[in-house]
Amino acid sequence: MHLADPVPVMVKRLPGGEDLPLPAYATAGAAGMDVVAAEDVDLAPGARHAVATGLAMAIPAGFEIQVRPRSGLALKHGVTVPNTPGTIDSDYRGELKVIMINLGAETFSIRRGDRVAQLVLAPVTRASWLEVEVLDETARGAGGFGSTGGLAALPG
Repeated sequence: MHLADPVPVMVKRLPGGEDLPLPAYATAGAAGMDVVAAEDVDLAPGARHAVATGLAMAIPAGFEIQVRPRSGLALKHGVTVPNTPGTIDSDYRGELKVIMINLGAETFSIRRGDRVAQLVLAPVTRASWLEVEVLDETARGAGGFGSTGGLAALPG
């Protein structure tokens, strides 16, 4: 299978971030680019912080960058991105910051240069609303949370 050509994204290193690596894919098959912290932060249990990256970017129109947690931090330390995936819109030009939360039992130290999240460039489809009086019927209907069953309902 042939992968599409990379989409160029303009990036600007902010003052103090000149020595940090740009976001990068760790492996050939990685969907997300690792982004690093530009500051030292000690996250107490339950604490949240918008971690600076020292980067600003111009995302092409028709795209967004999704900010996602790193699975190792979440599993090993309970540190994650609470609004995942976070969206960076194409018209935002400020510093990229990663909102992080410590759901673990111990204080977690983030040090400058630590990989803190993944960035995924994704196409955006814009919706338009078409107001109607009646919606089409489905087998599920208005059944919401848990209406399709729990784990016991999954085929074994």
